[in-house]
Amino acid sequence: MTASAQPWLSVIVPALNEAEQIARTLGDLQPLRAQGVEIIVVDGGSRDGTVEMAEPLADQVLLSDCGRARQLNAGAVHARGDVLLFLHADTRLPDTAVAAVRAAMSQRPGWGRFDVSITGKPLMLPVIAWFINQRSRWSGIATGDQALFFTRELFYRVGKFPQQPLMEDVEISRRAKAICPPHCLRLRVSTSGRRWEKHGVWRTIWLMWKLRYLYWRGVPAVVLVRAYR
Repeated sequence: MTASAQPWLSVIVPALNEAEQIARTLGDLQPLRAQGVEIIVVDGGSRDGTVEMAEPLADQVLLSDCGRARQLNAGAVHARGDVLLFLHADTRLPDTAVAAVRAAMSQRPGWGRFDVSITGKPLMLPVIAWFINQRSRWSGIATGDQALFFTRELFYRVGKFPQQPLMEDVEISRRAKAICPPHCLRLRVSTSGRRWEKHGVWRTIWLMWKLRYLYWRGVPAVVLVRAYR
């Protein structure tokens, strides 16, 4: 994409020590750059060469204080697109993702998310993905793994991602949902199951549901993040 071209869509990728993932993730996005989509990586202090690997594969590589919400917001500030799509470094978009987002936003500007599939060895991962997708569709709340996207106007109207260490995706979904319902795209992004593989499937399921319940009950994210870590 040339410096003078005005992108319709900006894809913002937060990263922290993602050397094993970042080249593949950004490599998959290169055809989008040829279509005028802006790719922004926001690094939170990597020490494994993530920045150096990202630089030739992105339109902008920004340095930020560590913290996913801070990094996402920093990317949004520098983004030039009318629509902002937030993509985790271990999540990959399907080939038709941009066309699907464009079609949804042309029908009704606002916000949305994709369905998700989870890659990895545990046999439970497809079941977990199914429940994530159904819960999100029923509740109107999305997770960061589902590649949230917003019009720039709505993103700033809801106050950007809240500066909290956990559940920033849940909170921005709540705020956006109060204004308009999300586009729940059935097209699937693919995200890594490394969290479940590392900590165990059932242990991770229990932890995530517990954290969501406690957050719903009003426990602050700064308290919940201790259990998450």
